[in-house]
Amino acid sequence: MDVTTLLIILLVGSFTTYLSGDKWASKVALLFGLTSFASSLCLLSQYELGNEINYSRLWISNPEVFFALQADGLAIAMLLLTSALTPIIIFSSFGNTYKNSKAFYALILFMSFAMCGTFLASDGLLYYVFWELSLIPIYFIALIWGNGDAEERKKAVVKFFIYTLAGSLFMLIAFVYLYQKAGSFMISDLTQLKLSSIEQFWIFMAFFMAYAIKIPLIPFHTWQAKVYQKAPTVGTMLLSGIMLKMGLYSVIRWQIPIAPLAAKELMPILIGFGIAGVIYGSVVALRQKDLKKLLAYSSLAHVGLIAAGAYTLTLDGLRGAVLQMIAHGFVVVGLFFVAEIIFRRYETRKITEMGGIRAQTPKFTSMFLILVLASVALPSTFNFVGEFTVLYSLFQVNIWFAILGGTTIILGAYYILKMFQHVMLGETNSKVFADVTFNEGLTLVIIIAVLFFFGMYPKPITDLITPSLENILTQVNRFN
Repeated sequence: MDVTTLLIILLVGSFTTYLSGDKWASKVALLFGLTSFASSLCLLSQYELGNEINYSRLWISNPEVFFALQADGLAIAMLLLTSALTPIIIFSSFGNTYKNSKAFYALILFMSFAMCGTFLASDGLLYYVFWELSLIPIYFIALIWGNGDAEERKKAVVKFFIYTLAGSLFMLIAFVYLYQKAGSFMISDLTQLKLSSIEQFWIFMAFFMAYAIKIPLIPFHTWQAKVYQKAPTVGTMLLSGIMLKMGLYSVIRWQIPIAPLAAKELMPILIGFGIAGVIYGSVVALRQKDLKKLLAYSSLAHVGLIAAGAYTLTLDGLRGAVLQMIAHGFVVVGLFFVAEIIFRRYETRKITEMGGIRAQTPKFTSMFLILVLASVALPSTFNFVGEFTVLYSLFQVNIWFAILGGTTIILGAYYILKMFQHVMLGETNSKVFADVTFNEGLTLVIIIAVLFFFGMYPKPITDLITPSLENILTQVNRFN
């Protein structure tokens, strides 16, 4: 199977979904989403550990730009995450009704297409095009189908768009400079450049502006909570489950290998940014009264730890970061879906208006509790594997980094269990909470099954990503 097949399926699926009309849009989108996942599995079956599946055709002659795609173990892992979560997110939306649903579901598939392109691109300009394309569908999804006051929603979404676009322009300038030096946008050529330490510093910082906003790292996070709150739950799932992983992936794929000297020099500061996000996100989450905002700050804390692991420049740090990226994707989608299930019945996201749900629906309560425990990295869940590996990598760099990063265990357990207590426990609520439907239950069961399976047996993913990460570390250490 050609590496372009997945992109073609998602792009054709987007247009087909729009043309299918409102009545069939959700079902057609789900069909193409499942087909894209099957395509990712076929790509995985063709992949040989340590090798790459490449596709390259000249796209623009002057400047020389190639439509170049590279599927190594790291890229395939991110493709599997994207193509697995896309149909889950689409299926989770079946309990909602959307105006102009053909456009809504077409935008979801188009966003998935752009994100997969970002993970596959090995030409810098092509990568930048896919990076920017992913911003367009989420802008319209949040703006048109979001919730709350229209004016507030518009302000939040426009701020997000301007922030991310402005950060990306720094990255584009860096690519233009690198092209002047290498005569190529190909990552294989850019990583071989012998840039001075000053050049690497400025290139690194240009990439950092784009990635720190997208992830986001503090203090570049100010757009996140409002957008997560105002976007429809499907949009929030796409942002938190997949889109922020583009920034984390790009740190590993592009930023660190191109400017390794700067990465090593700035390592303590960068790890400090990540750990600061862990503590800040956890403390602010404690004060939230809106369930979606609480989960947004929880996500901020988790991705801060992932970024800290990536910036350790160790194999354990990179491996733990990727494992935690995938685990976080499934957990955060599950938690936001739980918030949506409650909203469908109570029409509120205020935690103070909930409580007493457990007495009415033990089955839903059990599934919610499993997701909560997975979020705090309970052993035997997928999050534990990634979080432990990241903390071990921080310990290798400096024991204090590990101690401060480890506060995520204590703080995370406190605010997430406190949230669960207020939302689910207590006296029976006067409002009737209908038990989960078959579709809702199936969505949660699939997510929980993934978290337990890879929590008990992470070897397939570890084996898949390790050769690629070892190659990246070889590039990072080429100046030693």
